[in-house]
Amino acid sequence: MSADPDTIAFYQARAPHYVLKFGQAHSYQLDAFLDRLPAGGDVLELGCGGGQDAARIAARGFAVDATDGTPAMVAKANERWNVGARVMAFDELEAEAAYDGVWAHASLLHCPRTALPDVLARIHRALRPGGWHFASYKLGTAEGRDALGRFYNFPDATWLAAQYEALAGWEIAETLHYTAGGFDNVERDWIDLIVRKP
Repeated sequence: MSADPDTIAFYQARAPHYVLKFGQAHSYQLDAFLDRLPAGGDVLELGCGGGQDAARIAARGFAVDATDGTPAMVAKANERWNVGARVMAFDELEAEAAYDGVWAHASLLHCPRTALPDVLARIHRALRPGGWHFASYKLGTAEGRDALGRFYNFPDATWLAAQYEALAGWEIAETLHYTAGGFDNVERDWIDLIVRKP
C-alpha cells in the first residue's frame, strides 16, 4: 500500500484548514521545473493538495492531470481552482509514456519506504523519454510520524538517491538541501530532487 490510512484521514478531516494555510500561492520551485518541459506538454501532479500548483501549471499553458489520494483535498482543489483533479493513490498510476513531467511536491514523503521503489518505477514508466520528475522529501533516519500523526518515510539523502538511481537511466540532475517548516510548525531538513528520464 502506498498510502497510510491515518495520514489520509488527517487530510480528509483537515482539508479546509490545510488549504487555508498552504493553498494560496504556488510552490516556489514550480516555475523553474516547468521551464525544463516542452511548451504545452503534459504534466502529472501527484498530491495536488489544494490545487494551487495545478492551477499554475495550467496557467503556464500545460495540460495538467492533478491527482491526490484524499477525496476532500481533490474536492477543495476543484472548488477553488477548477483544475479537474481526481482521486488516485500513488500505486494506482498505470500510465505509460504519457507525461513530459511528473510534479510531486511534498507528497511522496508520505509513501512507506517499502512501497517507494514500485511508485518510482510507475513514475518512470509514466514519463516520456526526456521527461522530468520533481519530488521533495523531509529527511531523517527512520520512518515515523509527526506530532499530528501523519506518516513520513524520513529517508536520508544517500538511501533516497539509491532508490532513484536503481531505475535504469534515471539521472538525478539537481538536488537542493534546505530547512523549512510545515503544517506542524516544526523546522526540518528537506531535499528537492529533479530527475530526468533519458
